[in-house]
Amino acid sequence: MNKRYLCLSMAAALLLAGVALAQYPLLDMAASDVVQHHQQSNCEALWQERAQRQGKPKSDREREMIKVLHEDAQMRAAFISKVAAPVVDKMFECGMIP
Repeated sequence: MNKRYLCLSMAAALLLAGVALAQYPLLDMAASDVVQHHQQSNCEALWQERAQRQGKPKSDREREMIKVLHEDAQMRAAFISKVAAPVVDKMFECGMIP
């Protein structure tokens, strides 16, 4: 009987986790793009991008995404939880952060 409850509770938890992951499909795509870009780029390319972007305005898409993230704390938390570890790890490897 306890095994049955355990299985049911695990199934419910997995279902809720799946719903939570699918809550922001556009955010998931954007986060995946950011992570993929950092994982596939070498350090030299990331440094060049960083130098080129200094002082340049963001694209309309970037501005809109930033606006949405400022307005929705849950979405912001979901985005940061997806991109933080892989992006910061790559930045650390490349000497972009101490």
